[in-house]
Amino acid sequence: MKTNGGRCRIRALCWLRREWRGAGMAQKKYLQAKLTQFLREDRIQLWKPPYTDENKKVGLALKDLAKQYSDRLECCENEVEKVIEEIRCKAIERGTGNDNYRTTGIATIEVFLPPRLKKDRKNLLETRLHITGRELRSKIAETFGLQENYIKIVINKKQLQLGKTLEEQGVAHNVKAMVLELKQSEEDARKNFQLEEEEQNEAKLKEKQIQRTKRGLEILAKRAAETVVDPEMTPYLDIANQTGRSIRIPPSERKALMLAMGYHEKGRAFLKRKEYGIALPCLLDADKYFCECCRELLDTVDNYAVLQLDIVWCYFRLEQLECLDDAEKKLNLAQKCFKNCYGENHQRLVHIKGNCGKEKVLFLRLYLLQGIRNYHSGNDVEACEYLNKARQLFKELYIDPSKVDNLLQLGFTAQEARLGLRACDGNVDHAATHITNRREELAQIRMEEKEKKRRRLENIRFLEGMGYSTHAAQQALHAASGNLDEALKILLSNPQIWWLNDSNPETDNCQESPSQENIDQLVYMGFDALVAEAALRVFRGNVQLAAQTLAHNGGSLPPELPLSPEDSLSPPATSPSDSAGTSSASTDEDMETEAVNEILEDIPEHEEDYLDSTLEDEEIIIAECVPSGSSFQPQDRSSSQVPSGLSARCIQDFPSLPEGTG
Repeated sequence: MKTNGGRCRIRALCWLRREWRGAGMAQKKYLQAKLTQFLREDRIQLWKPPYTDENKKVGLALKDLAKQYSDRLECCENEVEKVIEEIRCKAIERGTGNDNYRTTGIATIEVFLPPRLKKDRKNLLETRLHITGRELRSKIAETFGLQENYIKIVINKKQLQLGKTLEEQGVAHNVKAMVLELKQSEEDARKNFQLEEEEQNEAKLKEKQIQRTKRGLEILAKRAAETVVDPEMTPYLDIANQTGRSIRIPPSERKALMLAMGYHEKGRAFLKRKEYGIALPCLLDADKYFCECCRELLDTVDNYAVLQLDIVWCYFRLEQLECLDDAEKKLNLAQKCFKNCYGENHQRLVHIKGNCGKEKVLFLRLYLLQGIRNYHSGNDVEACEYLNKARQLFKELYIDPSKVDNLLQLGFTAQEARLGLRACDGNVDHAATHITNRREELAQIRMEEKEKKRRRLENIRFLEGMGYSTHAAQQALHAASGNLDEALKILLSNPQIWWLNDSNPETDNCQESPSQENIDQLVYMGFDALVAEAALRVFRGNVQLAAQTLAHNGGSLPPELPLSPEDSLSPPATSPSDSAGTSSASTDEDMETEAVNEILEDIPEHEEDYLDSTLEDEEIIIAECVPSGSSFQPQDRSSSQVPSGLSARCIQDFPSLPEGTG
């Protein structure tokens, strides 16, 4: 039984020999993990006698230990002895580093370089912890021959902040640092100058792209948090549930959630383009903002669980899985979130959506990553269990290309076909009905949402017609949950809303002093002349607003309103410098528009885009993991169509989220 298991381990993970560069590298990593596990279980300290003498040289007992473990593993004794010696040397090296840190304060950081530079052994860097992130980045770039401005460093699951010290960011002795290289070329730094220049330009573009992504998401999140933008005129992000209907989120969490979802979807877009070095910073930023949301929200949506999978998948594709202590924690967190969100055995999911076939693609990737993670931890039994679960689930989710073609001929998209077939267990007729019903449901929801927006705009225009600014009308309607009568009461009871927020030049009837004709109109209505003049000054000559406010407050102005606003309300004089600033403002506006458009291009139209997968990557891995003699053989799916859209999706909320939150 042990022998068969051993063969299964080597065969099941043979694909890693290609992925991790070097024919025996994956097997060696597995051997290291198993031996480390044995040493820990047997409480053997290799850096002490009898395995290490007083001169830190290898002791004779190590050979006996290698013989014992090689028998348990049924592999070559010389290989086992060699790996144990490497572990012993590293333990001594770490102990020396610990002693050095205690006496000198110089910490050791374990640096994992980008794939094109990565060596078989670990790269250690000594540094003091009071230096800044920028100084550490410079030191890493100089030590390992990288370009300082085109690398990012990840420590403790977070991007290293350049302006703060290492101590302030929780960086400690023996911490692990992952270096991401923004440029995508595999060429060495020794190539000719022209190639280096091209790489530098590409890296600059990538860095600008990341900055534009951050700027665009901040703009969209700000608009969504304010909830006073005109949806017909200004692009912004909305949060919808699994049916496509907008949902309300507490204002305190709305911006953080918007940024989290935005960074996640942008990261997923980069993942689809296989730009993993750029995707990872976006995904880590998404993780940071999700952590600002309440636990209740994270337990009732699947977004956070999917994000954990995407981060670990990105680690794997960057060939950095073994350097991250939190990969297992992230996968366990994803599994826990799925259970909380979907229910035990997916019963909540089935109750809401009628099936769980589409969501199973998430569990396929989860099992696959858990298998890989357990392999690198030396847990061969668990690794085989997860890989077998992934293999069985792949068989269940595999789609016959001819069925997709049948649905394409009926006018459906390839994405709709895949999602529909998985929801209906591969039945073409049922899938066609499912897709048609979903299209009709979404069309009805979009029509209802459009009608809500139309009524809102009508109410805004009605209040504008009464003399209120657009901004004030939007704020009042939002506070009144769209009720026009309540919004009007809010405006009449709080006229300072108009005065503080009015910035619409079309409603600014700025006058240094009100006209006698306007004063006479208010006096004719029964108001005192002095009060009428003061009201007209406050409301910039707007007779209608002045009359409404005076009538609502018994013929006087509320005490919180300024009675002499000439100075504060006078329009600033135009100067040559202001004219010059207009051109600059126009340029900034163009840059903001460009940043926002880049984000919107990656937001998917289909709300279940994150569930649509051709499973091509998973198939390649699973095909290499299938033990010989298995009855299952993956079929050739080279003709499968890849979805054309680089899209993301709306948030998924489930019943345990309180109704009407926010």
